[in-house]
Amino acid sequence: MRISVIGTGYVGLVTGVSLAEIGHHVTCIDIDEAKVAMMASGISPIYEPELEQLMEKNIQSGHLSFTTELHFSSADVIYIAVGTPQLPDGTSDLQYIEQASQVIARSLTKDTIVVTKSTVPVGTNHWIKTLIEEAAPEEIKVTIVSNPEFLREGSAVYDTFNGDRIVIGTENNEAKEILDDINAPFGLPIYHTDLKSAEMIKYASNAFLATKISFINEISAICEKVGANVEDVALGMGKDNRIGDKFLNAGIGYGGSCFPKDTNALVQIAGNNEHDFKLLKSVIEVNNSQRMKLVERAREAVGDLSGKRISLLGLSFKPNTDDMREAASIPIAKELVNQGADVVGYDPIAIPNARSFLPEEVQFKETIEETLCGADVALIITEWDVIKSIDLITYTTLMTSPIVIDGRNCYSLDEVRRHPVHYISIGRPVVQNRFVGNSLNKR
Repeated sequence: MRISVIGTGYVGLVTGVSLAEIGHHVTCIDIDEAKVAMMASGISPIYEPELEQLMEKNIQSGHLSFTTELHFSSADVIYIAVGTPQLPDGTSDLQYIEQASQVIARSLTKDTIVVTKSTVPVGTNHWIKTLIEEAAPEEIKVTIVSNPEFLREGSAVYDTFNGDRIVIGTENNEAKEILDDINAPFGLPIYHTDLKSAEMIKYASNAFLATKISFINEISAICEKVGANVEDVALGMGKDNRIGDKFLNAGIGYGGSCFPKDTNALVQIAGNNEHDFKLLKSVIEVNNSQRMKLVERAREAVGDLSGKRISLLGLSFKPNTDDMREAASIPIAKELVNQGADVVGYDPIAIPNARSFLPEEVQFKETIEETLCGADVALIITEWDVIKSIDLITYTTLMTSPIVIDGRNCYSLDEVRRHPVHYISIGRPVVQNRFVGNSLNKR
């Protein structure tokens, strides 16, 4: 198949590259000339494991190309993968969807299938069809398919080829068969449904996963009060096949470009249809409050934070991505700065992006050692492998006072107990070993 993909963000670029990898001829379209030139040379504008290797491979084979030209005369199928960012009221901004639809309509010369990969509110695909049909030549037939993505940033390429299912929503049998053929090389189960149900599946899936995260974080708060260990609780829960162990890791909540946006959007969708989604509102509230727990624990450990040197380990919203959207480090850094702390941040990948998200008072360091040197408190925010593998001796050697507040439960309590650190994690007992401040550390 000859496929055009409009939009080269996380979803569009991974979709286009993956479709090229399974043998289709894919043209990825973006209006940013500099970005297109960079991608055409095999350089990815986003950090995503394995993506650049596949880009280079398929550019060289001729299966993948990039352009700013908005023409679709040779395309068998057109994918829309533009952003749908969140508006201040929680609804999805559909201006890029509308622009893409208008561009498609003006360029059509034959009957076309348009596949929506973007996450859109229920009913949007019918609206897209109307937009295109109103502006396209009258004799051209347009068929719309909803094909939502379920990719995790940081493992998007892996998920594309190892997912649980592919959802195809359409009432048109011919389009269904064509999409089946396109996706057959992935070798994944395909689930067929109607347009609106496919749109809802995306929101409902993310909302449910977000609910599991907020639920276990609430359980972690109770565990701290009663002296239980949330990791043991989650493990015991997860052994029940009806529950499962995924997304039961207590921490400082979810972030990124999907869960916050999609949960808020689903609340708005419900409200627009006269349904008060009380459960999901609580999920959002719990997640927002969870992020401040590290700041609260820091104050409990050292008192007034003014003038204290606080190290932030990990800045991106999750490991293996440079995405800073809705990252927990943002509100944490802002609150620490507001309380007068001297904030130092480290991330193996995300520092260039973090500079535009975090307060200008935050200092950025290129190494973990520089970040920890002279610190009064270290906050673990993102569970990068390089951070999880920090030897606990490093904290005791470099910090003024080895107080580690772990927002991702990176260390086992047995390991921590063997070192003179004050260790606070989420939903687990505090390890308060005796330590002596390192007077040799200089700030």
